[in-house]
Amino acid sequence: MGKIERPPLVKLIIGFIFNQENYLLKAKKLLIKKFGKIDFESEILDFNYTDYYQKEMGGNLKRKFISFEKLISPSKLTSIKRFTNRIEEKLSKDKKRNVNIDPGYINLSKLVLASTKDYRHRIYLNKGIFAEVTLFYQNKSFSPLPWTYPDYKTYPYIEIFNYIRELYKKQIKNK
Repeated sequence: MGKIERPPLVKLIIGFIFNQENYLLKAKKLLIKKFGKIDFESEILDFNYTDYYQKEMGGNLKRKFISFEKLISPSKLTSIKRFTNRIEEKLSKDKKRNVNIDPGYINLSKLVLASTKDYRHRIYLNKGIFAEVTLFYQNKSFSPLPWTYPDYKTYPYIEIFNYIRELYKKQIKNK
């Protein structure tokens, strides 16, 4: 029988999809207030991998990723996803979102995303929230799985996540 131990702390990441930069800035401000200092911020990227969000959010959507300096327990993912959903609702207009906020975490072996939607590869966590391993780390880089979102499979995204993993690796080495 294995010994039950607390899991190592992980690196909180947030992915945004947005239609206007002012909504991104408002969401970031609320997240910083809750989770502290940002230690990585990607440039703004075009988001044209799916039309899933267009009816609700319009066209010409953008994507951005951030990570936070303070490490978290992976058990916090449920409460973080519920918090980001409240931010989405607060910044909505006429029941349509202006920003989509996808929280997750990176550790040395994987990138995990939270979701409110069940699917065959997702594990139920708690309070209506599921988690999925979206990328796994092998041969010095993150790699996709069959269910990985198309944008998360791209070289620019994987480079972002590899960089965040290196930040995390330095953090845990220095603890």
